[in-house]
Amino acid sequence: MENRESKRPHERLEVWRDAMDLVETVYRFSSAFPDTERYALTGQLRRAAVSVPSNIAEGAARRSKAEYLRFLSIARGSLSELDTQTQIAIRLGYAKHDDALAELTDRVFARLTALMNVLGKPGVSAQPGSCDSPFPIPDSRPSHA
Repeated sequence: MENRESKRPHERLEVWRDAMDLVETVYRFSSAFPDTERYALTGQLRRAAVSVPSNIAEGAARRSKAEYLRFLSIARGSLSELDTQTQIAIRLGYAKHDDALAELTDRVFARLTALMNVLGKPGVSAQPGSCDSPFPIPDSRPSHA
């Protein structure tokens, strides 16, 4: 990742950074799948993995709490899809259980759920400067500094 002085809002979220690590792990996990699965399970697994940090980033850029929560929910759904596809790959013998993948999946799921729970509390806003949350709620306004 490029080293910038100021990070984009989603880059400050630990859940997004973990989800990016998850994508790399999924690509390695699926790299030895049979060629016949290139456009099937391999593609689905990788798309689900990429969807997780992508939806976290898109939600973080939204101006309303409801939209932010909706994109976090989509990310969590993609994570569940990824988990199911991983289990299918293992059952079909395309890969063995991967502890790092399982741990990252669990961590991202827990962090997504925690962020959604915090944002779902009354009085917590996704609007910049109006949140007492322990989780950073990204400021999506352009900086004029």
